[in-house]
Amino acid sequence: MNYQQTLDWMFAKLPMYQREGKTAFKKDLTNIVAFSKELKFPENRFKSIHVGGTNGKGSTSHMLASILQEAGYKVGLYTSPHLKSFTERIRVNGNEIPKRKVTSFIKQHKDFLEQQKLSFFEMTVGMAFDYFADEKVDIAIIEVGLGGRLDSTNIINPEVVVITNIGLDHTQFLGETLPEIAFEKAGIIKENIPVIIGEEQVEVKHVFLEKAKERNSEIFFASDDEKVYKTDLLGAYQKKNSKTAFAAIKQLKGFQVSDKNISEGFLAVVENTTLKGRWQILQENPKVICDTAHNKEGLNIVLNQLKKEKYKKLHIVLGVVSDKKLEEVLPLFPKEAIYYFCKPNIPRGMSEQILYEKAFVFDLKGKKYSSVKKAYKQALGNANQQDIIYVGGSTFVVAEII
Repeated sequence: MNYQQTLDWMFAKLPMYQREGKTAFKKDLTNIVAFSKELKFPENRFKSIHVGGTNGKGSTSHMLASILQEAGYKVGLYTSPHLKSFTERIRVNGNEIPKRKVTSFIKQHKDFLEQQKLSFFEMTVGMAFDYFADEKVDIAIIEVGLGGRLDSTNIINPEVVVITNIGLDHTQFLGETLPEIAFEKAGIIKENIPVIIGEEQVEVKHVFLEKAKERNSEIFFASDDEKVYKTDLLGAYQKKNSKTAFAAIKQLKGFQVSDKNISEGFLAVVENTTLKGRWQILQENPKVICDTAHNKEGLNIVLNQLKKEKYKKLHIVLGVVSDKKLEEVLPLFPKEAIYYFCKPNIPRGMSEQILYEKAFVFDLKGKKYSSVKKAYKQALGNANQQDIIYVGGSTFVVAEII
């Protein structure tokens, strides 16, 4: 198989949470443990930081990678989902895994993958760990895929554990209440390993304190830090993420990281890691902003930041996935904006008709479009130079216009 055929095999043969929804979610670690054994336990051949949480785990992971790169280390970075290319998920010092490595890895292990019926996510985690071990990285930043306790990444024994915050997202898998979700996320806390909690939240603080006590792990709340760290990431929410990343670096033993490395790492996140889609300004006149925020907590911060922008008219290109609880997110959107409702081009994208009808109930008015590209093109055509276009609602909407 060539690269494209390999990807098609990975995506199509095995149901994937991002595309299909609940059917791709597996509730135990049996497969990844078996695959790790097959690969001769690659996760034991590099040091790591494990990053979980509802919002901000991607940005925090990229900040950590950037800082450690500035300190001269060879740094692996595993994140999900990807925006444009599958290889974005697995990087070393900002460079994506070569396509030929993806192809050869799948070819080499195809019999095992078919026999064990591994999910897309499990095989990708195995590929990342194997690649980081082969590349002899000094440390890898590993972002949790979904939840924590039963996530495929949860076979590592990291130097530091990070949990950014807890919000109501993926409730069909993780639980309907914040403490239930916190319990799943707290499953990455390991014996005697320091744990950083990004935001101190009254409803869930006890869950983390109990788990840390049970695991004999020292616990730190990054939100106690009064300092603001300047970063090249423009979203207001990055203030919280930078405090979390700073706290994690301070607990990382055996690595020499200076204050200069930290400040320079914060200012070069995009350059060092090629992070995209976080309050990213795509053009000026009219100003186009895109952001991958997709749940209540994330959208609340982003839409508040949008209110502070100066514009004549606000155009919003909006698409969501079908399991989104619209009654929670639609009330956050401004009523005075002009909407361009669209369906992201994945099987679990919500139809533009349903979104249009639901939005109307919340007094959000506009037109519907059969694709993100058509909606975006129309917004660009309608907006004048003093207007702002915001594109978002889902990672998959942003992916189509970046």
